[in-house]
Amino acid sequence: MGYTSRLKEKYENKIVPALQKEFGYKNIFEVPKVMKISINMGVGKAKESPKGLENAIEELRTISGQKPVISKSKLAISNFKLRKGDVVGVYVTLRRDKKYDFLDKLISIAIPRIRDFRGIKDSSFDGRGNFSIGVTEQIIFPEIDYDKIDNIRGMDISIVTSAKTDKEAHSLLRHFGMPFKSINQG
Repeated sequence: MGYTSRLKEKYENKIVPALQKEFGYKNIFEVPKVMKISINMGVGKAKESPKGLENAIEELRTISGQKPVISKSKLAISNFKLRKGDVVGVYVTLRRDKKYDFLDKLISIAIPRIRDFRGIKDSSFDGRGNFSIGVTEQIIFPEIDYDKIDNIRGMDISIVTSAKTDKEAHSLLRHFGMPFKSINQG
């Protein structure tokens, strides 16, 4: 038998029945699920230092376990000294078991390592059940060796769900263990 992620088993055995009870879903296919996770890391100064781009690619590969794709600018913007085709970032899209492995690592290891962490604000839902979080430092992930990084890079993490409303997506992520800030904390 093949490998199954810890969070995937938790989803199938505990979260699905809990969400069915909470929202009154009649069919198991109505229950929201995580469709994919996108991680985007901007590399603004890639023109000046190609080594920085290589480091960003390697760090994102280490964090996600998947080879990143280089994204290039579609427009030329003179105010930012940006030409069409310049490298602006790297990104990965995680699906299947990799999304569960990354979500598990994000919730149980990386987020608790954020300095002065008091919970994630739940205002980052987009109205259609998708959630985005910005991470300011890549060093919260244990795979990144602090002595080998050239500079601190942030990343945007988008969790795309099949939920129809933000309330359903919030409940799904809360069941996974996402540490949302409680209302009385402020």
